[in-house]
Amino acid sequence: MLGVVMWYSVLFAFCLLHSARGQVSYSIPEEMAKGSNVGNIAQDLGLDLHRLRLGKARIYTGDNTEYIGLNKDTGLLFIKEKMDRESLCVKTTPCALHLQLILENPMELYTITIEITDINDNPPNFEKKRIHFQISESAVTGARFMLEGAVDADVGVNGLQSYSLKPTDHFVLELLSQPGGDKKVEMVLQRPLDREKKGVVTLLLTAIDGGDPQLSGTVQIDVTVLDVNDNSPVFAQKDYKATLTENAAKGTKLTTVSATDADEGSNGQVTYYISSKEDIVRKMFIIDQHSGEVTLNSLVDFEKASHYQLDIQAKDQGGLSDSCKLIIDVLDINDNKPVINLLSMSNSVSEDSTPGTVVAMMKVDDADSGVNGQIHCIINDNIPFALTSSSSSNFISLRIEQQLDREKDAEYNISVTCTDQGVPALSSSAFLSLQISDVNDNAPVFEKTNYEASVVENNTPGLSIFSVKASDADWNQNARVSYILEDSTVNGVSVSSYVSVQPDSGLVTAMRSFDYETLKHLHFRVKAQDGGSPPLSNNVTVKITIQDQNDNAPQVLYPVQTGGSVVAEIVPRAADVGYLVTKVVAVDVDSGQNAWLSYKLQKATDRALFEVGLQNGEIRTVRQVTDKDAVKQKLTVVVEDNGQPSRSAVVSINVAVADSFPEVLSEFTDFTREKQYNDNLTFYLVLALAVVSLLFIVSIISIISVKIYRWRQNKLFYKSGANLPVIPYYPPVYADGTLQHVYNYEMCGTTDSRMSDVKFVRPYSQNTLVSQSHLGTVQREKKEQEVDDLTLEQKPPNSDWRFPPNQRPGPSGAGVRPDEAGAGPGVIAGTGPWPNPPTEAEQLQALMAAANASEATATLGPRYNLQYGPEYRQNVYIPGSTATLTANPQQQVPQQALPPPQALPPAEVPKAAQTPASKKKPTKKDKK
Repeated sequence: MLGVVMWYSVLFAFCLLHSARGQVSYSIPEEMAKGSNVGNIAQDLGLDLHRLRLGKARIYTGDNTEYIGLNKDTGLLFIKEKMDRESLCVKTTPCALHLQLILENPMELYTITIEITDINDNPPNFEKKRIHFQISESAVTGARFMLEGAVDADVGVNGLQSYSLKPTDHFVLELLSQPGGDKKVEMVLQRPLDREKKGVVTLLLTAIDGGDPQLSGTVQIDVTVLDVNDNSPVFAQKDYKATLTENAAKGTKLTTVSATDADEGSNGQVTYYISSKEDIVRKMFIIDQHSGEVTLNSLVDFEKASHYQLDIQAKDQGGLSDSCKLIIDVLDINDNKPVINLLSMSNSVSEDSTPGTVVAMMKVDDADSGVNGQIHCIINDNIPFALTSSSSSNFISLRIEQQLDREKDAEYNISVTCTDQGVPALSSSAFLSLQISDVNDNAPVFEKTNYEASVVENNTPGLSIFSVKASDADWNQNARVSYILEDSTVNGVSVSSYVSVQPDSGLVTAMRSFDYETLKHLHFRVKAQDGGSPPLSNNVTVKITIQDQNDNAPQVLYPVQTGGSVVAEIVPRAADVGYLVTKVVAVDVDSGQNAWLSYKLQKATDRALFEVGLQNGEIRTVRQVTDKDAVKQKLTVVVEDNGQPSRSAVVSINVAVADSFPEVLSEFTDFTREKQYNDNLTFYLVLALAVVSLLFIVSIISIISVKIYRWRQNKLFYKSGANLPVIPYYPPVYADGTLQHVYNYEMCGTTDSRMSDVKFVRPYSQNTLVSQSHLGTVQREKKEQEVDDLTLEQKPPNSDWRFPPNQRPGPSGAGVRPDEAGAGPGVIAGTGPWPNPPTEAEQLQALMAAANASEATATLGPRYNLQYGPEYRQNVYIPGSTATLTANPQQQVPQQALPPPQALPPAEVPKAAQTPASKKKPTKKDKK
């Protein structure tokens, strides 16, 4: 045995080493002495010996027996306990130990696999030292007798390989391979027995393994030859199957095997035996020798063995036997809870740790298999941690999943629950406690998003207004808050001259007296800063509203009170009740109730004509105007605010009860003379601007009017050229010089027609007559020159063109002309008075005749015949005027009558009149 161990020690020197990314594999033989070196783990993993010592390297085995040790100084793995492969793994191949190397600071895990190879240290062994058979001499050739096989604890080539039987005079061995890899040994009768020759046959059965050197075991077989029993028992079937639930109760019936023997008597009585060679099987199951019923004798554990195979033998009294196989499958039940082993854990972690940091490492095992051994681990909800597990092992890590916040949770009590998938499911829990250390990651937060306060104006400096308050969710020094007033300006002045903020308490104090009319709102910002490193801060907007006091009287905006002029409101005598005279407009710079204004008349009698609206200040009539009411009235309106105490203002309004402005003017003339005008520079500037603007507009209008007028004159002249002479018509001045003056009248109208008036301004004379000699036949190319030759003097018309007395315009029953009445040549025509005053109908007829005559001249032209003309009056009368025109001295000379139309000489046919677009543009000389 010592030589075998030494040989395997030499073999260990050439063991294969496999390492890859945190996993190392070693292979060693069993039965190595204590202290033997396995391998240099530090060198194989590339770890420094200093790292092993500082990382507190240790080997985790998972059970109580530590077979492998670690020398931290040298990095060598060594044997702490001698290992027997047969005790550790029984028949399992390969046989390996799975260890874990754990390091801390930082945490690291390496997997170590140590394969234990088998050595030939166990010979084949028979359970019995002697085997007895009773065989009838009538046993036929080929009869089979099952032998108890040997057991070799070694595996592989070192296990049981072959059998040999000596002597072989009557029997030979036959090995039958089974599905499980085992071999069933049967002794076959080769030659019939003869009890008379030899009553007992002794045989030696030898079992040999395949080790080097080979080991063997022997058992002696004693065969007693019986008298004739030529029928052996026969099983109904060669293979029986049964199922068994693990942890089933003792005495549970599995199945019943049955064998029959054709012999009679004692040779036909069959007894049953369990012929399995494993001792644990014979102890776990029992069979009734007479009935063949197989029952459970002890508890079975699926985790130790999932199926069993029983060899059952049936014998008769003559020693004949038969065998069958009973395969028992054990059904797993979920009878094992997951086991949680805490490998390493950190007691505290900083709140600014990055997600993914490992804080704990655990291993979870479940002895069940299949679904019952599948484990799922969870942690309590609503925590910033998560579990990560390896797909190839049961190691799980507790990692930070989200950013930690100590202000929300300073400590976490983490419950890790692992549950298998069995029915019913079994679970186990482990509880971990983790402290979170603080960092300055929270800025101070004010209790409000903005602060508003109010203070009454005219306050005393140093008045405490209110306090701002901020809190910091951090801890200790990081949560200490101080308040700072941020620098800003209000109306160009630093805010610090208005208010101040105490650093510790946040109390806001007024530094001066406030005036509502100057400053209604005060906005500034206050910063709260903590004591962390680096410090964090936050700010808030503060609004202080200045409350108004009634310290200002109302101010009247309308009517405007001036010292040098009188403004009067005119009320017509026909005004209805409620007639709006004027409206008093006043304001109060105060606010709120202090600015509510009310209006009332200072002096009001029972017969008062006016009243003022209490709220709107409108002055209206309360009754009809009577003749007893004075034309000039003065109203005094008191405007009062609603403050405590109230303040007021007084305004005087002049009201004139009249229907026309002259009437009003006469009443206020004396009053206005007493007033002194106090004009300022602004008035003169506005007046000058208005005059210049008016002159500019008038000039533009005049130029446009002259242009239009000349264009119209040219158009009339172009159309008048013909063979026949044109009847001269000069509206509104007639050929006999009846009216030479044209009068302008300015009419002023109001909404009330009864108050309209027409005012005479001034007369002016404008001769619009053209020379008769230029109206005969006019050449087109000379028309523009003829327009320029128009004279301002009135030419006497031809006396032959005068209307007969019965067709002359004038009032009804007017007398004859002065020359027809016998007046001499020295008498000036048109200087006598009007014979009779014209009526209104005659005035209207005269105006219409003038308009019709102008239209007829423009449309009829040279074809207009005198005999078809209407009867015009001799004189044009304008109401309100008796002025006469002075005739031109040339009119004193009698004019020769024109010949009849048929005797007129032929005139040159005029060319087509020019259109305004085809006219020749006048030159500067022509314009002059």
